Amino acid sequence: MRIDLHAHSTASDGTSTPAELVAEAAGAGLDVVALTDHDTTGGWPAAIAARPAGLTLVPGAELSCRWHGGPWPIALHMLAYLFDPSEPALATELARVRLARETRAERMVELMHADGIDVTWAEVLQDAAGGTVGRPHLAQALIRRGLVGTVSEAFEPQWLGRRYRVPKEDMEVFTALRLVLGAGGVPVFAHPRASVRGPIVPDVLIVEMAAAGLFGLEADHTDHSPAEQADVRALAARLGLVVTGSSDYHGTNKTVRLGARTTAPEVLERITAAGRGSSVVG
Repeated sequence: MRIDLHAHSTASDGTSTPAELVAEAAGAGLDVVALTDHDTTGGWPAAIAARPAGLTLVPGAELSCRWHGGPWPIALHMLAYLFDPSEPALATELARVRLARETRAERMVELMHADGIDVTWAEVLQDAAGGTVGRPHLAQALIRRGLVGTVSEAFEPQWLGRRYRVPKEDMEVFTALRLVLGAGGVPVFAHPRASVRGPIVPDVLIVEMAAAGLFGLEADHTDHSPAEQADVRALAARLGLVVTGSSDYHGTNKTVRLGARTTAPEVLERITAAGRGSSVVG
């Protein structure tokens, strides 16, 4: 079986609609794909309705989290699978984070306006198509104006990486863990050693997260070097956590393809057995 447990649609910052994503997953030879848009379950119904025969869909989300226990706050992402999207406490917190993302993006548009860049808030919202607003939507506006050539270039310091970047409001990481577990979900720490993205959290935090109910670590990821993958696998073994592998697919916003990294079938079985808030489809 080929299992990819981390993919994004236009419900957040991917370029494929949920329906297109499941079709692409089947076309890529996947047996299982997880829809894990940022801080939203908005793509679930369309993906479920469009699921091709023979493809299993794992409903999920990628939660924007932050750890405040070090010299400075560090952002991290938590994949949450098979939770109840209607559970009030988690649904309320996800709505708060989505609103904060929107307010942040609007402020970034204002900063660009101050420098004479005519990106409009209306076009950013149109690009977001009713999903979670993020920097990739601002990047597309810069690409259309010929100011940058790619999303990666738009994320460089002179653009959205620093000059026009506004800090993001996230969930406190242990609050996120508690809410996911309370909604019957299965939490997995996404790309925990991705130092190419910025500061990473220390092992002591991951130990504390494991004690608080963390279920797994995403080891096989494009942003992990072979040494970092091995390091994550060793840490997971010490802590009794499962190990996943995923593409973190974003459509044309990134070069990585669906199925570039995969998860072992026995790990999916353990995740499925642990999930109590929703079920796999297919």
